[in-house]
Amino acid sequence: MDDGTTQRPTARIVPLDEPQPQNMRVGVCRHGHGGSGLGMDDDTDLVTVEEPMEVRLAYHGDGERVEQSIAVTMRTPGHDFDLALGFLVGEGVVGSRDDVADIAFCGAPSPDKGLDNIVAVSLAPHVRFDAQALTRHVFTSSSCGVCGKASLDAVRLRVPDTDRAPFAVSAAALQRLPDALCAAQKEFARTGGLHAAAAFDAGGRIARLREDVGRHNALDKLVGSYLAEGQPLLDGMAVLLSGRASFELVQKAAMTRAPLIAAIGPPSSLAIELAEEAGIGLVGFLKPNSFNVYVRWQSLN
Repeated sequence: MDDGTTQRPTARIVPLDEPQPQNMRVGVCRHGHGGSGLGMDDDTDLVTVEEPMEVRLAYHGDGERVEQSIAVTMRTPGHDFDLALGFLVGEGVVGSRDDVADIAFCGAPSPDKGLDNIVAVSLAPHVRFDAQALTRHVFTSSSCGVCGKASLDAVRLRVPDTDRAPFAVSAAALQRLPDALCAAQKEFARTGGLHAAAAFDAGGRIARLREDVGRHNALDKLVGSYLAEGQPLLDGMAVLLSGRASFELVQKAAMTRAPLIAAIGPPSSLAIELAEEAGIGLVGFLKPNSFNVYVRWQSLN
C-alpha cells in the first residue's frame, strides 16, 4: 500500500498467450464398455482442468492506494486476464479499457502445474471504486456465481441505461448456431466438460468463443476479451450460451451493449424478467429446427 504517487506502469493489457492446460489425462476404469456389459478395463480419459483463480484489485481511495483480494472463482485455466476483466465489467467496476491501468499475474506458479492462479488488476486513477458496493464474497463455484453474493440485495446490480443497436437476424441464421457452436467448441469435443459463450453477428456467424468449466466464467472471458482489445463491449453482437440462460448470465450481458441472448437451454423466470427490463431479446431452447422467443427484440426476420 502506498500514497498513490508512486510511478505506475503504463497500461498494458495483453492476451494470455502462454500455453496452459485445458484438459489433463487421468486413469479410469471403464465398466460395461465394449458390449459385454460386465467387463471392467483400465484406461485413461481426458478431463477438464478446474483450478481456483484469485482476483486482486488495486485502486485509489481516500488519498492512498489500496490493494485487496475481491474474488476467488473456480475456472478452467486460460484467458485468465479476460476472465478478470470480464468479471469486473459484470460487477460494474470497469466499462472500458481506459479504466484499467495494468493487469498481471502476481503469484508464484504452482510447482506441479506451472499455473499462476492470482491475477492483479490496477484501476486507472480516475476510477472510483467502492469496496462495500462489490458484495461478491471470497469464493464462487464454477457452477453458480450468485451463490458468491453477500446478500439478496446484492444480487441485483444496476444495469446501465444504454441504447442497444438494432439487431436483425433471421430464424434460419439462429437455427444454424447450435451446430456452429458445437463445431467451434474444441475443448468440449475432447472432454465434454466445458460450457461456452460466443458472440455472433446478424448473419448468424460466430465471431468469437470462450470456453470454461463455469458458465459465468465463459461469458466473463468473452466480454473481457473485447475490453482488453479496447473494443466496445459486444456492440452490434449478440450472445450465444451453450446451456441455460440464468439470471446472472443475463445480468452480465446486460452490462454490455448486447441486444440479444440466445441459449441452447431454457431461461429462468428471473432471467426473463431482467431481459424485459433491460430491453434485451431472449431466445431459449435453440435447436437446428426450432427455438422459443421469451423476450422479443427490435427485429427478427
